[in-house]
Amino acid sequence: MRLKPELLCPAGDFERLKTAIRYGADAVYLGADRFGMRSASPNFSLDELARATEYAHARSVSVHLTVNTLPRGGEIDELPDFLQSAAHCGVDALIIADLGVLALAHRLLPRMELHASTQTGIVNHLTANALYEMGVRRVVLARELTMEEIRVIRQNTPSDLMLETFIHGAMCMSVSGRCVISNYLTGRDANRGKCSQPCRWNYHLMEEKRPGIFLPVFEDERGSTILNAKDLCMIEHLSELAEAGVGSFKIEGRAKSAYYVGIVTNAYRAALDAAVQGACAPDWAVAELSTISHREYCTGFYYGREPVMQSYRPGGYVQNWEVSAIVERCGEGRLYLTERNRFQNGDSLELLEPGCPPRALAADDLRDEDGNPLEAARHPLMKVSIHFDGKACPGAMLRKRRQEESP
Repeated sequence: MRLKPELLCPAGDFERLKTAIRYGADAVYLGADRFGMRSASPNFSLDELARATEYAHARSVSVHLTVNTLPRGGEIDELPDFLQSAAHCGVDALIIADLGVLALAHRLLPRMELHASTQTGIVNHLTANALYEMGVRRVVLARELTMEEIRVIRQNTPSDLMLETFIHGAMCMSVSGRCVISNYLTGRDANRGKCSQPCRWNYHLMEEKRPGIFLPVFEDERGSTILNAKDLCMIEHLSELAEAGVGSFKIEGRAKSAYYVGIVTNAYRAALDAAVQGACAPDWAVAELSTISHREYCTGFYYGREPVMQSYRPGGYVQNWEVSAIVERCGEGRLYLTERNRFQNGDSLELLEPGCPPRALAADDLRDEDGNPLEAARHPLMKVSIHFDGKACPGAMLRKRRQEESP
């Protein structure tokens, strides 16, 4: 690996932005309150965007703003002011899918770095080069590409055009996310950030002359999830991606929790640092990806289409752990915390710090902020403390295995 690729992490709100940076992101991508593909995320107002950018830049982290919806005619008049306001906030790059928006941004903001979104559907060097001629300096390649196809694109594009690919997270059953199923079934347009994810639903077959009689498509009485893709996980293949010419590794998940962002960022930071040294991903980093909410993992299309890329697990998600508290400070033999989910005195917990494997500890001598003993911390955002002889950094997380999953 000749150059160290960028680790690009999601930030759905300010808490998740801070978490991504704390756990090792080189750059974050986020959305404002308009023109972004994740309307389910809290996102950032323009005032918040300015504060977020200032916070990130103070820590040498760049900020990429998504402007990647396909805007309709009635929204076009808002675009010039929005783009200029985003530039005033200090963002480092705009991620754009629509060619008209791209041309407008290039004309209004000639110094702004422009990235072509994966929604553009870039699957060959001809498209990548055409976008480069339009002012794009980074292309987020379609998820449908193989490793060899990426290598060919790299060999046939300018050296200052960066290639970015997804390395972890949810995948869409549609080509590069261009899907109309949600719009058709629910009126929520996926191409405007409002996907209701009908590809994750269970389906039965009904014959038109036998209404009300629902037949399983091929699975069982709970229905079929034939459109439900597995999650992507490339933590053990980062060197190969870098050697194929990928310069930015992108983690999906702007709608995911701060816990998810912290765990995935921490794991991939360790794996990427190891890859740069010619080593394999640490075992603990690979194992950490099983502690977040996820579907079954696969390597997507990078090695050709896998025999089974659909997830058949009912409900789709595996979720064995949850964050219990966030560390505020450490001292006087105690760990001072803000509770996130209920835990009890004596519970077995794990401490998660940037760059480190998890450390086991017990929630011993649980007390409230006035020093009164507690049997349990029951209220989110409650201030509590536990006995602790070691050191821990502010912002570190404590987690607990979900009771139903305990051995």
